[in-house]
Amino acid sequence: MNFIDIAHASAAAEEAVGGATTTADGGVLASLGINGTLFVFQLINFAIVAMVLWYLILKPLTKKLAERQKLIDDSIENSKKIQANMMMSEQKYQEKIDQAKVEANKVVDKAQKEALVVAESLKNKAKSEIELLVTQARKNIEIEKNDALDAVRQEAANLVVSAVEKVLSEKLDSHKDAKLVEEAIKDLKQ
Repeated sequence: MNFIDIAHASAAAEEAVGGATTTADGGVLASLGINGTLFVFQLINFAIVAMVLWYLILKPLTKKLAERQKLIDDSIENSKKIQANMMMSEQKYQEKIDQAKVEANKVVDKAQKEALVVAESLKNKAKSEIELLVTQARKNIEIEKNDALDAVRQEAANLVVSAVEKVLSEKLDSHKDAKLVEEAIKDLKQ
């Protein structure tokens, strides 16, 4: 037999002895087919891998995810604030427009009232000027009427004097002439 067969045989013998020892040592684990030392080493390896994964990958990843979630929440909150501010600004803008319309209506009403007052005052002023002109025209007409009557009377008196002179064929003196004219005027007035 060669050296390789001897090594296999010793390994098989060791396994048989080790298996019997493990079966006797392991009891319940061995009956389930679990090697206790191998299980402990695998458990330690799993714990090391889990800690490495936790500290190197999962913890920074969860930290980044938390930061990103906070950033998203802040962005949503800011957008809500901006939207609320925009709605408030739009409402204030609409209120100012409504207020400006009300003020414009007030200004238009005030201007119309002032225009009516100015029109009324101009109407009254024109009316008083017309009345003044009518009064002056009446006075002028009265003066012209009196002047015309005086002229007509004077002319009538002259005509009477001329007629009397012709009738009497004599010229009266200026004193008699004036007296005769005054009497003729008095007769005409009546």
